[in-house]
Amino acid sequence: MAFAILIVDDSPAMRSFIRRVMDLSGLEVSSCLEASNGEEALDVLRRHWVDAVLADINMPCMNGEQFVRRLGEDAVLKSVPVLVVSTDATDVRIRRMLELGVRGYLKKPFSPEVLREELERVLEGSDA
Repeated sequence: MAFAILIVDDSPAMRSFIRRVMDLSGLEVSSCLEASNGEEALDVLRRHWVDAVLADINMPCMNGEQFVRRLGEDAVLKSVPVLVVSTDATDVRIRRMLELGVRGYLKKPFSPEVLREELERVLEGSDA
């Protein structure tokens, strides 16, 4: 089964890198959408259904934490699983994001195998 994924990161280079890592991971992806911040991501999600979101935390306009809070407030979008992909991997940050409802947390940099394992774990627990 192929999945639709949304990558949310303010760095075009990082979005491209994540896309490449997903390609190398062997995970079947039917579509890969992108957004540069939480506001753009919400707009994308209102127009396109995705199976999972890979989101950075440190972004302009609306950061990853604000984005996850807004998702949780939306009756339709709150079911979309979010996997955080960030360089900020302090215990406090990870715990706060998990309390907000993210399904997983990957510290940058990561390998294709680790991304695949985490995405498969997140997608198994969703309605995808």
